[in-house]
Amino acid sequence: MPVQRYLIVNADDFGQSQGINRGIIESFENGIVTSASLMVRWPAAVEAAAYARAHPDLSVGLHVDLGEWAYRNCDWTQLYQVVEKNDSAAVAKEVSRQLSLFRSLLGAEPTHIDSHQHVHRSEPICSLLVDVARRLNIPLRLYSQVRYCGEFYGQMEDGAPLWNNISVEALVSLLAHLSPGITELACHPAHHVDFDTMYADERLREREVLCDKRVGEFVANEDIQLCSFHIVAGAQV
Repeated sequence: MPVQRYLIVNADDFGQSQGINRGIIESFENGIVTSASLMVRWPAAVEAAAYARAHPDLSVGLHVDLGEWAYRNCDWTQLYQVVEKNDSAAVAKEVSRQLSLFRSLLGAEPTHIDSHQHVHRSEPICSLLVDVARRLNIPLRLYSQVRYCGEFYGQMEDGAPLWNNISVEALVSLLAHLSPGITELACHPAHHVDFDTMYADERLREREVLCDKRVGEFVANEDIQLCSFHIVAGAQV
């Protein structure tokens, strides 16, 4: 008997703007999104948290936010910085602050941890978040038993569009090749663009694809079990 394939479809940047919130909510209610990662620093995080509290089936993790970069005019530009990423003490303090704010907003612990623009792939952030994930006994993206898939993404590193990557056909192909076990598929849906980022209009396409009936039908026909991070408690680093 084949091993079951479980799929967590996690939407990043929940709480960054109302347009992102609405896109994630629509993709959860009408599409295949099952989970989200909350950016607690932004005003729209209050709205996102209220929705999450009212919909406990949506697992919500902490999307650690230390800043954002964008590739513009042939160079990388920092849109904002929360703390210096190489300052261990400052990072630790900010992560603790964001975790406390998450608990205040949700009234619960995060179901998982990841970071904005994957800054936790480098030190000292990596070690700090590994430690937090171990203490909370929750998965940290890229460092847990949950396999990570970031291929549903519509840009190259320099911002050049890859629209074919975020088509119905591309997503169905990704799902067709899922390995047995638990996979996290990252996504970034939005309903409208009301935020400053290099990844903007692509989010609108993502929402359309995630809510496309053909995708949901394929998941059902392939016997892929949609789930959230609620089922992987203890699958920590």
